Amino acid sequence: MKKQQAALLSIISNSILILFKLFTGICINSVSVISEGIHSSIDLIASVISFLSIKKSNKKEDAEHPFGHGKYENVSGFFEAILILVTGVIIMYEAFSNLILQHNIKYLYSGMLVMALSCFLNFMVSINILRTSIKTKSISLKADGLHLLTDSATSLGVLIGLALVKITSLSFFDSLSAIFVALLIIRTSVTLIKNSVKDLVDSSLSRIDLEKIIDILKNHPEIKSFHKLRTRKSGETCEINIHLLFDSNKSLIEVHDVCTCVEVEINKLFSNSNTLIHAEPFINNKM
Repeated sequence: MKKQQAALLSIISNSILILFKLFTGICINSVSVISEGIHSSIDLIASVISFLSIKKSNKKEDAEHPFGHGKYENVSGFFEAILILVTGVIIMYEAFSNLILQHNIKYLYSGMLVMALSCFLNFMVSINILRTSIKTKSISLKADGLHLLTDSATSLGVLIGLALVKITSLSFFDSLSAIFVALLIIRTSVTLIKNSVKDLVDSSLSRIDLEKIIDILKNHPEIKSFHKLRTRKSGETCEINIHLLFDSNKSLIEVHDVCTCVEVEINKLFSNSNTLIHAEPFINNKM
């Protein structure tokens, strides 16, 4: 529920900012402000995708999706990143075009006011969304939060550019601000693409997370050894498979109790996880 509320907040804030930015950018003839409006428009599409993917990923397992619907969030994060990359390229093209042609900007104070408002609002909303993404381990919300945080930074860049135009009367600062916006957008999109692809191709959990799992195993002296520790992420869910070795004289009940204890401890470590343990007899070949 928290994830859906955070995604909905992102949709509302982006919708408001799009109207302000595009209207103001056209009125004052500023390519950087219009670029910010386009950026927010793509962010709105990304927020809607994030909202829908979160609703889908929250569905329970079914016959066609026995491991749940978590991957919908990963696909969503990847698609959002591609959208932002395209946006960055478009803004870069428009900025260079206007840098060559030059143009006059009117009503600078209106543009500066809208950018200041955008910077503040996006920053507050992005912090809220990123906090929720950390609590829920949502890749889709993380992508959305980073989009808005980037939008806040780019709005600040445009605000500085417009201020320089006002101080120096040199309109090319407006185009330079748009280029700055584009570079930040492209940089963010590349990072998001890498993170999304990592989960889509079932990469292992981080080394730190793996060490935490191993520490849990070491705290159980009944476990003689382990192997085939395999991990991956599906949306916010951690999938963990492992083979544990026990003395052959251990009863089935004793082995089952240890395995259950390990599952509980791993679930405390990763609030949303599926752990599959295969128990095997430990054979000591030493004479």
